[in-house]
Amino acid sequence: MKAGDVADAITRAHHGEWARVVASLTRRFGDLDVAEESAAEAFAAAVERWPADGVPPSPGAWLTTTANRKAIDRIRREGKRDGKQKEALMLYDDDPPEPRGAIEDERLRLIFTCCHPALSMEARVALTLRMVGGLTVPEIARAFLVGEDALARRITRAKAKIKTAGIPYRVPSAGDLRPRVAGVLEVLFLVFNEGYLATGPGTDPVRRDLAAEAIRLTRLIRGLMPDDGEVAGLLALMLLIEARQAARVTAGGDLVPLGEQDRGAWDTALIAEGHRLVRERLTSGVGPGRYQLLAAINAVHTSAADVRDTDWSQIVALYDQLVRLDPSPVVALNRAVAVAELDGPEVGLAVVDRLGDALAGYRAYHATRADLLRRLGRIGEARAAYGRAIEVPGNAAETAYLTQRRDQLA
Repeated sequence: MKAGDVADAITRAHHGEWARVVASLTRRFGDLDVAEESAAEAFAAAVERWPADGVPPSPGAWLTTTANRKAIDRIRREGKRDGKQKEALMLYDDDPPEPRGAIEDERLRLIFTCCHPALSMEARVALTLRMVGGLTVPEIARAFLVGEDALARRITRAKAKIKTAGIPYRVPSAGDLRPRVAGVLEVLFLVFNEGYLATGPGTDPVRRDLAAEAIRLTRLIRGLMPDDGEVAGLLALMLLIEARQAARVTAGGDLVPLGEQDRGAWDTALIAEGHRLVRERLTSGVGPGRYQLLAAINAVHTSAADVRDTDWSQIVALYDQLVRLDPSPVVALNRAVAVAELDGPEVGLAVVDRLGDALAGYRAYHATRADLLRRLGRIGEARAAYGRAIEVPGNAAETAYLTQRRDQLA
């Protein structure tokens, strides 16, 4: 097997097995630090050994066994466990599986554990993205628009609080699900976004495995909480975005913006399912939440057979509702894009320019501003704005797209 093939196999195993390995270690040893570091050591060992030895028949089992051995070695070195009986339990782990209660999936169980109400919302999301999603600290930091050092400290403090407060690693009861669901949905949305458009400079523009895992876990939560509007809204949102994946990237790996996509390549089954979920919530008589409004916006986009048929007035009206629920600068930026389509680029640019202080380090801000300046014929300013967007770290395909747009203005 070629080295590149081995690297690909290890990558697939990482995304498919990371959370399962971490969850298994956490259940067995009761320590998130031990679980994370031992899992990381196991994957590092795979990178070292698999190119020479070949990928094992069951990569997941190999990783789990290796991680368990690494954890036992670490515990012994640090003297954290005493007694021959405890050592034997660690070696043989003959205890029967714990009852799963309301949650049947190990990764979903780990998500709810990391999203314990004793942690702040920011800590829950960051910790779960690291422990369950397997995202790196730089990837999570970009998703949060914060510095890497600050994000690393946030994760460290969250794990320390779980340990010092004695927060148990256990299945939440049915009554615990609702208080924790907001943090879980936010986590899954960020994991999906990383799959939809990866932030890492050395990654593929689309990480289908992450997007698929986020959808799978959201479907599980939908089964647990079928009457929760935001769970349904998030699932609809993911499906309507995922439906466009085939048209988002060319065979050569170039990104295709929404207005230029071949809508005939969109997945009609996913669109139909997403539209059905949106309609169910509209007829429920309950005011929509954030994810339901985002799903409704995407339902409008996917209802148009041609970009010229898009009902921008409806999209702006939906964003007006969303801004009241979530007055963040990112939502305001997305609303400005719709305003530019409805009222013209000059009106949209005026809104965008007011967001400069809040979004100075956000690539989409500079890219949006560059596009509006281009449409207004302010070529020099547009080139400069594209240049600032290119300077913000992001994946190579997005950088190439922005570079091409800038160079077309020469």
